[in-house]
Amino acid sequence: GARRIRAGLGIAPAVTAALPALTASLALELAPVRVNLIAAGFVDTPLSARLLGDGLDARREELRATLPIGRVVEPADVAALAVHIMTNTALTGATYDIDGGQQLVG
Repeated sequence: GARRIRAGLGIAPAVTAALPALTASLALELAPVRVNLIAAGFVDTPLSARLLGDGLDARREELRATLPIGRVVEPADVAALAVHIMTNTALTGATYDIDGGQQLVG
């Protein structure tokens, strides 16, 4: 929401835009506890299916056709990133985008 502002989103873009700064601030304040943010784009989950309803298949096809990775991001992709962030103890204060390159192609 923070990258593509449009009518009808209310306060969500402002909150989304503030999260990376909050993450970095918390990483400093809570050190040595590590704080990172996973910023996911569309992830093909049952929640996505409920939200999109009849538009789900069209959204999947659109993403497959436009994303640089040529496929839709799956929950396992997000889980793999989370495991990496948890196991690499040198990471803190960072935002990790996992969107298949969606923000690159608009």
